[in-house]
Formats: sequence, structure tokens, C-alpha cells
Amino acid sequence: MRATVRVFAMTDSIDDLRAVVAATPPAPTVMAPYLEKVATRAYTITDADVAALTEAGISDDEIFEQTVAAAISQGLRRLDAAAAVIG
Repeated sequence: MRATVRVFAMTDSIDDLRAVVAATPPAPTVMAPYLEKVATRAYTITDADVAALTEAGISDDEIFEQTVAAAISQGLRRLDAAAAVIG
């Protein structure tokens, strides 16, 4: 019984994450290359990448929100792929 309750709580949390991503407004187009990096090669992001966005007029809050949304989205994509393989 305890494991079942835990699964439901985890599902609710994942649904909450999906809702956060869905509610995030579209990113400014200037952020597209950066967000692609977040999704595919986050380990290569440098301060210069973020500085370029700031210089392009993107606020720190927008950079943060879009970065988090992209990272969550990528994590959920991987979770869904794993769930599809596991069944």
C-alpha cells in the first residue's frame, strides 16, 4: 500500500512539472540557440552564453525561467522515452 501512495505522489509531481512547462510563455527567438544547448549539451553552457542573452536585452528572470522550462522539458522527454521502453 505504501508504494502505491508514493507512485501517485510522484505522478502528481510529474504532472505539476508538465504544467509548469506548458504554462511557460514562448521564448524570444534570440534564445533558440541557447535553449537548444540547454536541451542537448547543457554541460557546454558558459557565462558568455548567458551574457550574450543579457546583451540582447533578455532579462535575468526570463533567462532563468526559459532555462528551467527547457531543462524540465528535456528531462520529461527522457522520462517518457524510458517509460515507453519499460512499458
